[in-house]
Amino acid sequence: MLTAVAVLSSLAFIGWLIYRAIRERTVRAHAVTRAIAYVTALYTFAFFLSMDFPLLLKVVASIILGAILIVLGATLQRRRQSDKS
Repeated sequence: MLTAVAVLSSLAFIGWLIYRAIRERTVRAHAVTRAIAYVTALYTFAFFLSMDFPLLLKVVASIILGAILIVLGATLQRRRQSDKS
């Protein structure tokens, strides 16, 4: 069901772009970026809900661990750069 919603939303996005092009109205970059982000969020939501629970926990734990490692690496890099200058 959620996959169908994601596919229909991407088709609606493409239709909206075609409609704007036919009407010769300008399409701002931030509107297109926001629409792409919404469609991507729907796909991601549908993907996560289609997983079985143990796999979902592993993926979420991996994402959280990755975010922690990125923040830790950025903090260490900033400290090293400030020590050198």
